[in-house]
Amino acid sequence: MYSDISLEREIYGTEDHTMVRQTIIDFVNQEIKPYHDEWEKQGHVSYELWKKAGDLGLLCMDMPEEYGGSGFDFSFGAMFIEELMKQGCTGPGFFLHSDIVAPYILKYGNEAQKQKYLNGMARGEMIAAIGMTEPSCGSDLQALRTRAEDKGDHYLVNGSKTFITNGYMCHVAIVAVKTNVGTPNEGISLLMMESDMPGFTKGQPFHKMGMKANDTCELFFEDVKVPKENLLGEEGKGFIYMMTELARERLVVALMSIGGAEGALEDTIKYTLERRAFKQPIAGFQNTQFKLAELATQLQIHQTFVDRCTALLVRHELSPELGSMAKFSASDMHWKVADECVQLHGGYGYMWEYGITRNLADSRVSRIYAGTNEIMKLLISRGLLKEYFMELKQKRKAAKAAAKV
Repeated sequence: MYSDISLEREIYGTEDHTMVRQTIIDFVNQEIKPYHDEWEKQGHVSYELWKKAGDLGLLCMDMPEEYGGSGFDFSFGAMFIEELMKQGCTGPGFFLHSDIVAPYILKYGNEAQKQKYLNGMARGEMIAAIGMTEPSCGSDLQALRTRAEDKGDHYLVNGSKTFITNGYMCHVAIVAVKTNVGTPNEGISLLMMESDMPGFTKGQPFHKMGMKANDTCELFFEDVKVPKENLLGEEGKGFIYMMTELARERLVVALMSIGGAEGALEDTIKYTLERRAFKQPIAGFQNTQFKLAELATQLQIHQTFVDRCTALLVRHELSPELGSMAKFSASDMHWKVADECVQLHGGYGYMWEYGITRNLADSRVSRIYAGTNEIMKLLISRGLLKEYFMELKQKRKAAKAAAKV
């Protein structure tokens, strides 16, 4: 079996990891898998699931204990992400809540904001989302149209966001907005917006190609009054904050891809040993053996690299370029593995009740969100060719200055 040749995962090698992993496996088998089909039909999981995860200490695991977390490092959340994807449990948006939103609040929030939001998030009583993407712009965050007008003691927010994970169930969202529009101080700021604020409304969950139990919807803001104390960090620095945190977000996608690919491969090994054709298991054919060998090798290579990136993130040393590499390479790998595994399942690989079918559908979005893989390649190349792009920028700046003379 595949597990007999897989490498020892040093990143998950402590006694604490072993204990938490067993808690995760029991939680997934008892509280998620039996209900996942139902959640796929309704487009979101239950609020009770979030509270159960919070009771077990599985949310915001790398937050300090004083804010409700377990005080572990990021590798524990990474282990949870992988196990959920391996088991095909794509419904709970725990990864975005715990491993993307919570770090923003911890790093950029003031003490009052940390106390107000992080403790509730760790208990599963407050579900969090983040609103960056808009109907008119995706990866181009500079083109945001949602505006926050300064009204003295509050901002007046108008605009919308789309493709928001946890959007339908969220109690609070970090929303990227344009502030000081039309002035020299125009920039992007981040606001903590609570879903019960008048003028904050939600669309119905989208009917998606995959990840059907993971709620994704539009958010609408019409004259929403947001108190100034809900500004996260400093005004006008939202773009810098987002660029800084995107390396972690992209590693999360890579971890999801590693877990999904591992689940696809293990399911397919089991299937090819059980399914028979021409009086022998499908696993007896050389083509099947070669394909499984190729897939296992690609998974091991990517798993090792992503483990390295995880270790770097734990030490706060993960660069944007490495995060981009992990995201685009692992998500491409997952898609190819899932596609080959569908082929090895034959006609059954096209039936929705088979996990491999859902695995393929679920994997497709990983090459799109958190920045498309094409954008990842641009970011990597800019890191490699930094001097060239700096020189090009200087030439353009000089040309503009000359044109004004």
